[in-house]
Amino acid sequence: MDSETVRIALNGVTGRMGYRQHLVRSLLALRDQGGLDLGDGRTLRPEPVLVGRREPALRAIAERHGLRHWDTDLDSVLSDGTVDVYFDAQITAARPEALIRAIAAGKHVYTEKPTATGLADALEVARLARSAGIRHGVVQDKLFLPGLLKLRRLIDGGFFGEILSVRAEFGYWVFEGDWQPAQRPSWNYRAEDGGGITIDMFPHWAYVLERLFGRVTSVMAQVSTHIPNRWDERGKPYEATADDAVYAVFRLDGGIVAQINSSWAVRVMRDELVEFQVDGVLGSAVAGPRRCRIQHRSTTPRPVWNPDQPTTDSYRDHWQEVPDNQPFENAFKAQWELFLRHVALGEPYESDLVAGARGVQLAELGLRSSAEGRRIEVPELAL
Repeated sequence: MDSETVRIALNGVTGRMGYRQHLVRSLLALRDQGGLDLGDGRTLRPEPVLVGRREPALRAIAERHGLRHWDTDLDSVLSDGTVDVYFDAQITAARPEALIRAIAAGKHVYTEKPTATGLADALEVARLARSAGIRHGVVQDKLFLPGLLKLRRLIDGGFFGEILSVRAEFGYWVFEGDWQPAQRPSWNYRAEDGGGITIDMFPHWAYVLERLFGRVTSVMAQVSTHIPNRWDERGKPYEATADDAVYAVFRLDGGIVAQINSSWAVRVMRDELVEFQVDGVLGSAVAGPRRCRIQHRSTTPRPVWNPDQPTTDSYRDHWQEVPDNQPFENAFKAQWELFLRHVALGEPYESDLVAGARGVQLAELGLRSSAEGRRIEVPELAL
């Protein structure tokens, strides 16, 4: 079998997501398994080229994993004709400019979401990528989680019949940073740095809803900054200028109603940090990142409302676990494999920069809905 190398510039690997999910659990895992079998007698072997601003951190990561190539000069990396793909996992505010430079250099681009903090920039990046004729993609990792893959299996198999509604809860308590370190970086809570849970999570909800249930046609949202003061990585207090919670109702094609609460100021009383409940005429399901449970119409119990008596029924016991039935890859690695096949073979790829722009659009409209106190229609994007 012939082996080919694809050189991938990774910008932002000193951050948690870029390092753990994209470098270690995706590209290095692919390298360690011998590369990606393209199915045509070729194997594609990824070779990471690390890019970032912090030289000591880059050098340490490179030495830890036996990587030879790293650089603090993005232009130098982009001018290297042997680099095939540019990947971006920087803070959102820095992303559009870097993507535009990579596109101008003729690189295929793959990026974390959101692709920009505003729709105008997201559309500009998508337009430039299309005009340049390069391959382009955006991370949509939730679609590849085991729980949502099981949910997709149920939908494709007609388990629900007519789907009526989707309800989701996402979030957890992010420590303020004074007496316990925060689990998220401080820029997430500064609007001037591109922070905010709406711009962070609505791009996720956009593709999950669109790919599983139907296009979002309207949104009504309420955003909040519940914790106004936090402490940064150096223990310095700062004002939280970005939203840390958003409560939204979406209307989808076909009339499905989706309600999604997202909060970094909520304590978890559920089995997983995000759960989607899907209710249909024939059955219901609750799916998280790993698990998926179902209740069919024929096994639905008969609850009776009587607040004067203690509840004797354990409602959770009436739900059935959906079996795995297949091995599941790391969600980020699974999507990297699809994108690299798209680069090498030109296979169809739905998670492109246009899809990324739709996610930014939904976030922007959600913020506008909250500011104006009304439901807003979601227009089709025109590139």
